[in-house]
Amino acid sequence: MTVFSGLPAHVLFVHFLVVLVPLTALLEIVCAAWPAVRRGQIVWLTLALATVVMVLTPITVEAGEWLYDLLANSDPILQEHAERGGWMTYLAAALLVVAIALAVLHVVERRSDEPRRVAKAVVAVLAVGVGVASMVQIYRIGDTGARSVWGNEIAHLRQVLKK
Repeated sequence: MTVFSGLPAHVLFVHFLVVLVPLTALLEIVCAAWPAVRRGQIVWLTLALATVVMVLTPITVEAGEWLYDLLANSDPILQEHAERGGWMTYLAAALLVVAIALAVLHVVERRSDEPRRVAKAVVAVLAVGVGVASMVQIYRIGDTGARSVWGNEIAHLRQVLKK
């Protein structure tokens, strides 16, 4: 699916990811750092969101590649956007792995009272690392994407307003 109701699908899917990636990353960090939250049901919401992010990310990247291929001469900012976007698939997979680890930790904790300090620490470190990396990367991708689309328009508007 490259076009939806006359709009490039990439433009629509990107908005989902701009919201879902940071939300998923923050929920993973909270679940990893706050045991009471992990024992609740939020861990399942986090797993569901990570799954949605994993499904949507390659679709969004593919739709973006289709859009990129339509342009005969792409500017360096758009090339940078495409390169950064390609890496998001790996981070989406990492978000899903962390969410699965949190869900497994949740199930193990419910079945046993025995503390699993090492596992909790490893999952917490992974959650923070992957979460921060994902949020930074989605910002960087969005920044270059927005600059490639709107950069010239904003510069033009500034010149018009100065007159």
